Amino acid sequence: MDRNHSEGHIVLPIFYHVDPSNVRNLVGSFKTSFEDHESKRPTDEVKRWKDAFAKVGKLKGIHIQDNKSETEYIQDIVDDVTRKLMNSAPRITSEKLVGIDDQKKMLLGLIEQADIRVIGFWGMGGIGKTTLANAVYEEVSPKFECRLFLKDVSEKIKKQGDESLRNELLSKLLDEKEICIDTPFISYPYQDRLNNKKVLLVLDDVRDPDQIDFMGVKYFGTGSKILVTSRDRQVLRNGRANHIHEVKKLNKKDSLQLFSTFAFKLLNPVVDFQDLSCKFVVYAQGSPLALKVLGSNLYTKSKKEWESEVDKLKQYVEPKISQILKSSLDGLGELEKNIFLDVACFFKGEKMDIVEKILSNYYMGARCGIRNLADKCLLDSIDGYHISMHDMLEEIGKDIVRQKCKENPGKCSRLWFPEDVDQVLRYNQGTISIEGIKLNMSQIEELQLCPYVFENMFNLRYIYFYKPEIGKEDWNPKLLANQVDSVSLPNKLRYLCWDYFPFKSLSSFNPKNLIVLKIQYGNMEELWNEDDNMEPSTLNSFIALTVKGCFNYGTKIIIGTLLI
Repeated sequence: MDRNHSEGHIVLPIFYHVDPSNVRNLVGSFKTSFEDHESKRPTDEVKRWKDAFAKVGKLKGIHIQDNKSETEYIQDIVDDVTRKLMNSAPRITSEKLVGIDDQKKMLLGLIEQADIRVIGFWGMGGIGKTTLANAVYEEVSPKFECRLFLKDVSEKIKKQGDESLRNELLSKLLDEKEICIDTPFISYPYQDRLNNKKVLLVLDDVRDPDQIDFMGVKYFGTGSKILVTSRDRQVLRNGRANHIHEVKKLNKKDSLQLFSTFAFKLLNPVVDFQDLSCKFVVYAQGSPLALKVLGSNLYTKSKKEWESEVDKLKQYVEPKISQILKSSLDGLGELEKNIFLDVACFFKGEKMDIVEKILSNYYMGARCGIRNLADKCLLDSIDGYHISMHDMLEEIGKDIVRQKCKENPGKCSRLWFPEDVDQVLRYNQGTISIEGIKLNMSQIEELQLCPYVFENMFNLRYIYFYKPEIGKEDWNPKLLANQVDSVSLPNKLRYLCWDYFPFKSLSSFNPKNLIVLKIQYGNMEELWNEDDNMEPSTLNSFIALTVKGCFNYGTKIIIGTLLI
């Protein structure tokens, strides 16, 4: 009891066939036994005993009686001691638990349901799947006979092999050294032993559903729970998860708190850094990984260094963040990689139905590819009106494209960086490699386009030249026709959106593959001239046609329900 008072040690009294009130008040059978010792010990020692027993009798303990077996009492004692030890153990540091209380509470409720055995934690890299799974694991682990948190499953399998990792798992769960099973399936006697265990297992970062089955989870006993984290929703579906929980992004308030914890070692930002802190929070878009990495990098740095870091993030993702997110691209097929890069460079924020039709016209199986990217958290939810992705994934996609041809933008597959587009158009550096060009025309100087500027871009399928806030009267067009009426465009073109189109017509261009045509506020006089012999059926594939505000264009054509 002295240790309980001076050092905070836990005391758990076991009242073995003696009433706690008799101990507390030194009466009954306990008094008789105590008096026998009292006559044989020094008075001051006996007094300390009396004081201690009076305190012990007031504590909550376990009263062993004849109403159940001692084996059951022993199990109660073990459970109670384990629970107390777990509750007194160091918890996950508070900064890692910001904003997850509601999700944790909901998941703890799921674990209590008998029909829920496998729970999936799904979300993009760095969103906090492992942290949330660990918080739930720490909370419920005292209720399980066997428990194990197996981190980085896919990486460990890559390094040591699946059999080695499974043997390691079984050795820990069954408390047996050097279990060695070198067959695809777990056999007798391990099946029976596992079947008698109530197991709590966390499989972290699973990328293949076979990894779940291979670990033998189907042999775990009644009441077992398996928590699986993955960036791929389809992996969790195929792994027979009874419930898949999408780990939520942090809201603005929690994001600012987490960022401040690492940037200032405070719960709120320093006043002079409030606005800059908000810029980093907006950039992170609720990603705990990004908030932690950015905040840690900025700790103790000057305001000028912070401002420089903001500018840098406009083009480059922090290496620690990039490394985690890029690993999500591992294993993507060629179709999925191309769609990912197209969305990152061109289509982010565009209407979902139009993007699907454009990509489906060029890639076989595009709709399936888009769905797979969403399941892998490389695209945000695709059930809404617009297609979207996290800003950091957008930058990573653009960086992948640009790094392949940094010194020669004419050989890039996709162009969007103003300086690169300007260089290619101004000096006619286009090549067969270029598949798409997107340009904010307000970010370049005026330049004259020759009629054959696109001639070498045989694989060009996407042109988007735009000016933000179109229609302002003080705007001076930047892309000008160099004393010609039309421009030669490649026949593979699927998307043509050009504000302030400088030419008078699309003569000599065959739009057989064109899906979207949008020309606003330019010099257009006619789409095609009579010499082009354009058949009406050629336009049937269009899903969006807009020609408006052109200086000399007055004709209105009705195609189905579309107004040109």
